[in-house]
Amino acid sequence: MRPPPADPARATGRTRRAPLARARLRSAGRTPVALRALAAAALTLPLLGVAPTPAPPAPSRLQEAFAAASARYDVPQSVLLGVSYLQSRWDAHGGAPSVTGGYGPMHLTDARAALAASGHHGEDTEDPRGDDARPPLRPQTRAPRTAELPDRLTTLPEAARLTGLGPERLREDPAANVAGGAALLAEAQRRLGAPASDDPAHWYAAVALFSGADDTATAAAYANDVFEVIRAGGQRVTDAGQRVALAARPGLVPDTSALARAGLRGASAAGTECPETVSCEWIPAPYEEFGEGDYGNHDLGNRPSSQPIRYIVVHDTEGAWEGVLDMVQDPTYVSWQYSLRSTDGHIAQHVKAKDVAWHAGNWYVNAASIGLEHEGFLAEPDAWYTEAMYRSSARLVRYLAGKYGIPLDRQHILGHDTVPGPTTATVPGMHTDPGPYWDWRHYFELLGRPLKATAGRNAGVVTIRPDYAANRPVFTGCESAGEPCATHGSSAVRLYSDHDESSPLIRDIGLGPAPTTGVNDLSSRVSTGQQYAVADRWGDWTAIWYLGQKAWFRNPAERPTAVPARAEVVTPRKGLDSVPVYGRAYPEKEAYPEGVPAQAVSPLPYTVPKGQKYVTGGEVPGEYYYAVTFDGASHRVVRGEDRYYQIQFGHRVGFVRAADVTVTPS
Repeated sequence: MRPPPADPARATGRTRRAPLARARLRSAGRTPVALRALAAAALTLPLLGVAPTPAPPAPSRLQEAFAAASARYDVPQSVLLGVSYLQSRWDAHGGAPSVTGGYGPMHLTDARAALAASGHHGEDTEDPRGDDARPPLRPQTRAPRTAELPDRLTTLPEAARLTGLGPERLREDPAANVAGGAALLAEAQRRLGAPASDDPAHWYAAVALFSGADDTATAAAYANDVFEVIRAGGQRVTDAGQRVALAARPGLVPDTSALARAGLRGASAAGTECPETVSCEWIPAPYEEFGEGDYGNHDLGNRPSSQPIRYIVVHDTEGAWEGVLDMVQDPTYVSWQYSLRSTDGHIAQHVKAKDVAWHAGNWYVNAASIGLEHEGFLAEPDAWYTEAMYRSSARLVRYLAGKYGIPLDRQHILGHDTVPGPTTATVPGMHTDPGPYWDWRHYFELLGRPLKATAGRNAGVVTIRPDYAANRPVFTGCESAGEPCATHGSSAVRLYSDHDESSPLIRDIGLGPAPTTGVNDLSSRVSTGQQYAVADRWGDWTAIWYLGQKAWFRNPAERPTAVPARAEVVTPRKGLDSVPVYGRAYPEKEAYPEGVPAQAVSPLPYTVPKGQKYVTGGEVPGEYYYAVTFDGASHRVVRGEDRYYQIQFGHRVGFVRAADVTVTPS
């Protein structure tokens, strides 16, 4: 949802969030699990009240911290590891907070300043409808409310009280953070009236409470995810180089009965269109008239009967949960189908899939898409997304893709940053979220479509697939214009005009003459999962066709940035020197019935020159949804004879007329 800066060569940013305050839960007594874990406890740091011993080898310190916290607070180590994985995948993020002010491997939250600094401020240059048949929509944005923080955003201070450790240490020391999480779990078990136990099956309700959810359905969905992690087990090397492992417990069946004693409110998923594996509630966006015949904040439709749903668009909110919900319930604001909460992956649905939300800035895409807003911030690389939200989002997308026949690839699961400007004038103002720090590779693994090589070494197409953690391109403008952003893993790969990092960056003529490394400048970068036709190779470098140019990126064999792929590609048909690229696939003028004004079929400032090839996401019809009045009686879906191919043209997708191109396998 983040708007780009007015000048795309200058990226404006947000001040990094300061640490904060307030929380919930308390500690429990010893049981035999503590005695059996005495050897592990002997390796603890002074923070756990045991005499210091020589530190274990660096790569094992975090694993030892989990063992020590398990012994100290009588919480099964598998429960601690499962909760931590769902929150952070065991990463520490250098002590930086998540998008909701959660710190460390256990995501202990301290979020007042985080909410106070959250987004949706300033001028927005994108018209979220992107429909030329209506005046541009310029809704007034507001700061989200921050006065009352729910318990789920204030767990770190209570962890400080329970452990006797200072808030700063809990934020910055991973071992202390793990101890704080263990103390919170132990206190949850005590509050439930349950004894400490070395059997993880007895900790289901305490895990559910750890989520901070105030309703049973959300808490249960969170606990179910944690126990799925425990059953599956796993291991990985964290962002700090720590080797952490969780032994699989495939037959583990948790005791869910204690959750009824937790005192959480009931919640209903009635009215929602969500899979049963997520927690979901209906918080409707209003369909209301106001002012002089104006209305908001979406259009009624009859999809997929009237027209197919072809896309799912991934956004980030640039604001915190409570404020974002305020805005989507305002008829004068804009809309999207679903919001996803960071702390626990909870989902709110606002607009039915049959109806058209105003979210993507391109009416052709809006009319054929479902929009998902994820609680987060584009220009805060250290403000990480939780595993709980990634998993919940992937489940929702899998469900929607299966229901509506949407391919699980990057030409149909779009970032807002890959939606094209519908006209030349709109290109510079299009949004750039979720940005370079959204982990597309991990997301597609969760979608069940891991990005892998599908062709041999010298294939004519590549899929962009860097190692997210190791891939750390320099970006600027996160906190102030021109200043470097924090170094961070990224899904983005930078493009150059030659096989040399000192050569000029690739220029996007739609954005201006001076490409930069600004976090909002999409001129010269590609993103994980996108596919491009190979134009050339030189040593460790690969060139692709991109925006009508040959664009180079480093792709060493020992650490590949892209993998070989098969795909269909389009090229100008014989006899044409170039073909125009469009930002929308609208019908020809003759297709419009009486009473429906014909929409311009206007090309963008780009062309596909002869000899160049671009990967296609498939053929689409020339189509336009006419819906400019509150009364749906006048709404029409207009289809013409013209057909188009969607292509991955630059960072964003585009469209070319089928009559202009030839389609071949790569």
